[in-house]
Amino acid sequence: MSMTVALITVGLLALAFGLLLGYASIRFKVESDPLVDQIDEILPQTQCGQCGYPGCRPYAEAIANGDEINKCPPGGEATIKKLADLTGKEAKSLDASHGEEDIKKVAFIREDECIGCTKCIQACPVDAILGAAKHMHTVLTNECTGCDLCVDPCPVDCIDMVPVTTTTSSWRWDFEQTPRGDIPVKMVS
Repeated sequence: MSMTVALITVGLLALAFGLLLGYASIRFKVESDPLVDQIDEILPQTQCGQCGYPGCRPYAEAIANGDEINKCPPGGEATIKKLADLTGKEAKSLDASHGEEDIKKVAFIREDECIGCTKCIQACPVDAILGAAKHMHTVLTNECTGCDLCVDPCPVDCIDMVPVTTTTSSWRWDFEQTPRGDIPVKMVS
């Protein structure tokens, strides 16, 4: 009998706290700026910090508050153009003091050279590196944003940044790069 009473009591307490948390999440919801959300969607989400901000969301907030739109090397000229269209600012060329535009790359760990120090894991802003102390590590290429932040902390220099190979699952049509008249259309009669 006491076990049943205890289970019912715990269940009622869980229900009460759940209702309280649900109410608090609605009542105290923090509204975000829709412009910041739109800017953040355009940014490449590499979280690399090359723009001078700790990630893409803080840079989006800075742009919404008037900062320049040309500080994102991973996004490059295409991102600058999209940001210029959204914000109404002039599309300047990429600010070279923040880096140069490059092809998309991902980290590759030469596992036979890895000593398992975990410094790369600690540096990865998106948790794309798997491994444990004193064991070799590997990169989840689908999660890696190519930010390059794991390369410098590696004491044995076993991490390379390799170009992303295009496969049938990673290929994307870039509609903005293709003029409307250049899309081949086969007419069926």
